Amino acid sequence: MSGQVIDFKGFTPPPWANFPRPLLRLVLAVIAGLVLVGGAFYQVQPEEVGVVLRFGRYVRTSEPGLRMKLPFLERVLKVPVQRQLKQEFGFRTLDADKRSRYATDRFQAESIMLTGDLNVAVVEWIVQYRVADPYRYLFRVRNVDETFRYINEAVMREAVGDRTVTEVLTVGRQEIESVVHAKLQLLANQYEMGIAVDQVVLQDVTPPDPVKPSWDEVNQAQQQKDRLINEAQAEYNKVIPRARGEAQQTILEAEGYALDRVNRARGDAARFVALYEEYRRAPEVTKRRLHLETMQRALPATGQRLILDEDAKGVLPLLSLDGLKPLVTQPATTGGAR
Repeated sequence: MSGQVIDFKGFTPPPWANFPRPLLRLVLAVIAGLVLVGGAFYQVQPEEVGVVLRFGRYVRTSEPGLRMKLPFLERVLKVPVQRQLKQEFGFRTLDADKRSRYATDRFQAESIMLTGDLNVAVVEWIVQYRVADPYRYLFRVRNVDETFRYINEAVMREAVGDRTVTEVLTVGRQEIESVVHAKLQLLANQYEMGIAVDQVVLQDVTPPDPVKPSWDEVNQAQQQKDRLINEAQAEYNKVIPRARGEAQQTILEAEGYALDRVNRARGDAARFVALYEEYRRAPEVTKRRLHLETMQRALPATGQRLILDEDAKGVLPLLSLDGLKPLVTQPATTGGAR
């Protein structure tokens, strides 16, 4: 817009324009210093949220990222809501590297517990949890982490005290974990702690050191007992079914034999009755047929025999005697051969 004349008539400069430049620079420097020193900007990490307090009172919750607050008037408390937290009982992990290092102190004040059968067990466990409600976690319970720790000890002692030492050391561990997890979450909700319990893990459950040798002997005896019982049960399972099978086989064979004898007897009886009926109808014919059938079955079993009438003469030229056994002559009754 060359050649155009700008009319500044009636233009009023801002008040700070009349300030001396050195004074204006000083004011700007002071404001910048206050912004930097008072922390007007803050960074919230991805696993955190920022709880903003103004004059000590909760005003808002800021999400992850670069945020801004009023210098000197607002304060930010960062809470790791996405990070899994844990508390250890009965031991402490000093370094969780490839080879974890643990504190030498046994922390027996929190690990030694009395079981339901008045025995003593050393219980070490871990509780993993997350912050579900940052506001409740910070403001509803004073010293929330310490309070949550006391609740853990109370609930675990109650669960262990309701069971025998054998259940605590062996078969009841998973049940104890489930019961403690449920009661911890219930109490955390009642106290409005803003905590979500993820997992309860029994790390190590052992008898006290003074009684460990005796406990090991008892375990060895129990294992030997179980082994002998298993061996006996295996032998029982091998012998008894076989004996039952043999007994069943014998019974079935006896039943089959009995059925065979009965059927044969019934058949013989039926045959005898049938023969008797035929005999009654024609006695002479039946006698002769029975005689012929009997001779037909009996003679082949006697070998070669020659039966002659004592009065017969001149029969030798008619017979071939080669290969015959020694001739046995039997006296025949009058009327011919029988």
